[in-house]
Amino acid sequence: MKKETSILDVLTSLSKQRGFVFQSSEIYGGLGSTWDYGPLGVELKRNIKNYWWKSVVTARENVIGMDASILMHPKVWEASGHVDNFHDPLVDNKETKKRYRLDHLIESQDITIIKELCNMLKLKAPEKINEEIVQSIVTSLNKVSQQSGEILIDSGVIDPEDNNVGDWTNMRQFNLMFKTFAGPVEDSGSVVYLRPETAQGIFVNFINAQTTSRKKLPFGIGQIGKAFRNEITTGNFIFRTREFEQMEMEFFCKEDETSKWLDYWKQERLNWFKSLGINSEKLRLRAHGSDELAHYSSACYDIEYRFDFGWSELEGIADRGTYDLSKHMEHSNKKLTYFDQSNNEHITPAVVEASAGVDRAMLTVLADAFTTEEINGETRNVLKLSSKIAPVTVAVFPLMNKQGMPEIAQKIVDDLRSEFSSFYDAGGSIGKRYRRQDEAGTPFGITVDHDTIEDQTVTLRDRDTMEQKRISINQIKAALSESMNS
Repeated sequence: MKKETSILDVLTSLSKQRGFVFQSSEIYGGLGSTWDYGPLGVELKRNIKNYWWKSVVTARENVIGMDASILMHPKVWEASGHVDNFHDPLVDNKETKKRYRLDHLIESQDITIIKELCNMLKLKAPEKINEEIVQSIVTSLNKVSQQSGEILIDSGVIDPEDNNVGDWTNMRQFNLMFKTFAGPVEDSGSVVYLRPETAQGIFVNFINAQTTSRKKLPFGIGQIGKAFRNEITTGNFIFRTREFEQMEMEFFCKEDETSKWLDYWKQERLNWFKSLGINSEKLRLRAHGSDELAHYSSACYDIEYRFDFGWSELEGIADRGTYDLSKHMEHSNKKLTYFDQSNNEHITPAVVEASAGVDRAMLTVLADAFTTEEINGETRNVLKLSSKIAPVTVAVFPLMNKQGMPEIAQKIVDDLRSEFSSFYDAGGSIGKRYRRQDEAGTPFGITVDHDTIEDQTVTLRDRDTMEQKRISINQIKAALSESMNS
């Protein structure tokens, strides 16, 4: 039976216990919304990134890769609109001193309060809370921002901190970019930003990448890298953090072809998440309403997963039109066009973007894979991770630490490591070792026992079914490959 109640609490505990994720700077009390990836976590994360890279970049003739700098010229962010438009609405409760992103605060309210807000803002009252009505309320409050605090109070908006009606300030906009300084002098001329997305590094390198690769439209440029956003409210474990990693692909095409490619990539990306073994019934594509669209986008779809805290975005696939290249040409006075030989003219390519979060993908994989089962009156916790991305593919156990079993088991591990992620485990009873590897998501277990010494066979155990079969040592690689590809 899937364990859905407080799955994030379960995963936070399991992640520390098994070495997936640790609280950053824990010996100093930790730093909010920052996390470190442990031995298993870094392998799982790397496997997800490698699988994305192979699926999106190396397996395709029309997609190339690059890796841009985190620090960029500050005019990049003026051109992209981030300096003027990359804001979140912010409100404070003067009594509790708590600060909230306005849309998150509204999402936490009871439907009766939502209806009262709609009544005061002259919006149609909904039957249930959804993303569209939340955005409509935020948009309406923004239009009357000088009275927004009074409206929140009169509507009875509750502060989740103390479950009382808050003494709310008027909403204000908060820029999400981290600002720092390049060089020894901290003045306006040395201001730089930590990038809030990896996409702009692709756009400013469009000509460099296109001319050196000699790609013709349509083609894409993919990139994986760190991004930083000074989020007002963080939480849900590694789902919303201030430092995170993105997997982004910008697909350049003719402007009249964006609709076709948007349809193509939204389905491709949804299928990618399904191929990770994620329950398809918990995945969906959701089209953005007009009031949700970013300033650069004319159409956008979110791939969402149903966590126990609700449907949440894993990836956005957006039609960015010609906005990005046009803006960078305007601000840099440099040409970022493509020569269309068929029509003998220079054109500004349009862009369809697929932007996914590595950390969110990892959290989704963990949440979906975690299962509890009753086995002979005992509870078994197991991470049913796909063998494509599991941190460890196979664990090898000597049944006893004598009679040459450890030496045989270690040799098997050494032989497997060139092709499979392998782990030698000799501590504790064989049952405890199985359970440990089940919680770590290891798909296969190999046990070296007394029969191994006699006939060179071992027991191959399947994590999900717990079925065991005898195979010869020289058949292990073939058996693992067959099981992973089945």
